[in-house]
Amino acid sequence: MADIEKLVDQLSALTVLEAAELAKALEEKWGVSAAAAVAVAGPAAAAAPAAEEQTEFDVILTGDGGNKIAVIKEVRAITALGLTEAKALVESAPKAIKEGVNKAEAEEIKAKILAAGGTVELK
Repeated sequence: MADIEKLVDQLSALTVLEAAELAKALEEKWGVSAAAAVAVAGPAAAAAPAAEEQTEFDVILTGDGGNKIAVIKEVRAITALGLTEAKALVESAPKAIKEGVNKAEAEEIKAKILAAGGTVELK
């Protein structure tokens, strides 16, 4: 019984890629079908650790909300773009305002754009 528990612990520690390799190896070794291989990989994949918390965000302008001038002013202040470039960015939404920023900065930018009347998405 202890061996079974040890095996369960080892399977639970597998990454998704390792579980997929295990499923393929079992399919080749024992001739099980692909559906059975998925069933074998399923519990191991579910036991994989949760994805790490995202640390870098892209701030995407999704629209001007009908208040284009105010949004252009905010985009200029955030990005240091010229008037023409900021206007082009706002008019071509959805478009990235800033990429690879930390969560605090992304939330700050989002708040500024929302206050100006625009719509923003963080990715």
